[in-house]
Amino acid sequence: MRVRIARRAGFVASLALAMLAAVLLPSPAVAAPQFAAADEATVQPGVVTNTEGAECTSNFIFTDGTDVFIGMAAHCAGTGPATATDGCTSESRRLGTEVAIDGASQPGTLVYSSWLAMQDNGEDDVNACTFNDFALVELDPADVSITNPSVLSFGGPTGLDTDGTESGETVYSYGNSPLRGGVLQEKTGVSTGTTGGGWSHQVVTVTPGIPGDSGSGFLDADGEAFGVLSTLAIAPLPGSNGVTDLAMALDYANTHGGLGEVSLVEGTEPFAPSLLPLGL
Repeated sequence: MRVRIARRAGFVASLALAMLAAVLLPSPAVAAPQFAAADEATVQPGVVTNTEGAECTSNFIFTDGTDVFIGMAAHCAGTGPATATDGCTSESRRLGTEVAIDGASQPGTLVYSSWLAMQDNGEDDVNACTFNDFALVELDPADVSITNPSVLSFGGPTGLDTDGTESGETVYSYGNSPLRGGVLQEKTGVSTGTTGGGWSHQVVTVTPGIPGDSGSGFLDADGEAFGVLSTLAIAPLPGSNGVTDLAMALDYANTHGGLGEVSLVEGTEPFAPSLLPLGL
């Protein structure tokens, strides 16, 4: 009897130690996505996305540590008229919709839309409903190895801007609308300030954003990603653009998107904007 008790006690002790080790020891690290070199990549921020005929420009690369996403504007998956800009009421294609990505071998998948998330969340903040215009498209795993997170032409991003823009601050963007015919994609300009409770920045660039540039990313003077092109404005400045604040949009996605913690991937190439007004 004593032998049996001793054996049982030893088994219990071993089990307890194993359970303790499982709690205390770190879990195996998840391998970071392996990206292509910038000069070999065919998918980068600034390539064109096509959502059932709606062509837009992608902004930045994101990851949750396992899956890789490319960003676009939520309205690029909208199904209503061009005047439907309230994300809390405007109709959108469902999650799971395939999105063609220039340079990718396989279509991506729409896995987050700020419009759908706000509607599911019963969002009633007017500024969020008006300006939160952000979506994530998951890349097919086969295309991660041909992707690089550096913004076309400019390099960067060097990080995520979390304090918005001030009036007069220099900004940069790469708009790849098919209407441009492969020219004048690089844009530089200035911010005219932050509005909408921090949700939106008005910018004036040479050249201004046009249809097809929607979703393109904006960088500040330090190369930090601060925004996503959302609207073409006729007031207060004709030709100005409304830019969704990326930090706020990403925080909303992480809180209400159901994807876990998604973060911006910094570029492998240094941020190197032109010294001259681009597009001139």
